[in-house]
Amino acid sequence: MTRKALPKYVYAKGRKGYLYFQRRGGKTERIRSEPGTADFAAEYAMLLRGRQPTPAKTMKGLIASYIESSRWTDLKPITQRGYRRHLRYFEEVMPAVDPRTIQRVHVIEMRDALADKPTDANRKLGVLSVLFEHAIDLGWMKTGSNPVQGVKHLKTKGRKREAWPPEMVEAFRRAAAPRALRAFEMLLGTGQRIEDVRTMRWDQIEDNGIRVRQSKTSAGIWVPFTESLRAIIADMPRHGDTILAQKNGKPFAYQTIWADIMAVREKIGAERWDIHALRHSAASEIAEVPGMTEEHIMAITGHSSKEMVQLYAGAARQKARAKEAQKGRK
Repeated sequence: MTRKALPKYVYAKGRKGYLYFQRRGGKTERIRSEPGTADFAAEYAMLLRGRQPTPAKTMKGLIASYIESSRWTDLKPITQRGYRRHLRYFEEVMPAVDPRTIQRVHVIEMRDALADKPTDANRKLGVLSVLFEHAIDLGWMKTGSNPVQGVKHLKTKGRKREAWPPEMVEAFRRAAAPRALRAFEMLLGTGQRIEDVRTMRWDQIEDNGIRVRQSKTSAGIWVPFTESLRAIIADMPRHGDTILAQKNGKPFAYQTIWADIMAVREKIGAERWDIHALRHSAASEIAEVPGMTEEHIMAITGHSSKEMVQLYAGAARQKARAKEAQKGRK
């Protein structure tokens, strides 16, 4: 198409003649559609109205559109953080791939290439499926054409997460520096997820407990302090609005807390038990107390199903019931 044939504000630039929309005082925008097509007319019309054009039909363009959509903004921050790593992966390995050309066989090949890390592979499948659903929302793909649908997840071989043994809890307490110990005790004492503990504020404390709005579920609960946690919080310095705060008043980053606790785990040989396992520990400690029910555990952890209680405290509950059962035997 010659310059005269191009519509107003559209210019061909460079040796390859890429088309750009450029209006005085405005931002120069690349036009990716072919002149003379319906897509070009729609893209040009949007640019005239001052709107951003439809992203290029590539995985990179799809991801850029996704993070501007309600599918992304409606996610909890903790979920967004988990998704970002997988989105970066897709941007790096297939930035210029047209999502419409990806078939089920390609998805399976990607999954199998990551088979040495099955949990990671399965999570990537989940995020990729969400991206294709967004492509369907955009009209890039037909309804029901998501190539991830029907692809089986890999079986995970990882060890089932377990509560910290009491001896490891005590070993951590002996070996940890004050900063790591405070985070550890907050995690264990409240039984909450690291993101919720990291952002707990002083003004949420009431009646010797703390109000929590769980970031993952949005459930609002009140968690009373244990005697040991109450004593630790009473001795904590106040540097900011959050209970766990740097000297400059800002809350500690997730990675900082993780690194502090990991260093102690490595020192005492507790690599098998991670931060989230402290949530299992809290549930297990409650389960071992005579008379405690699933509802008592749910009141602290915030779980809404008894199946999750079984996952977190099943072994401890079985042990407690077995002890009670054996008391009547000779």
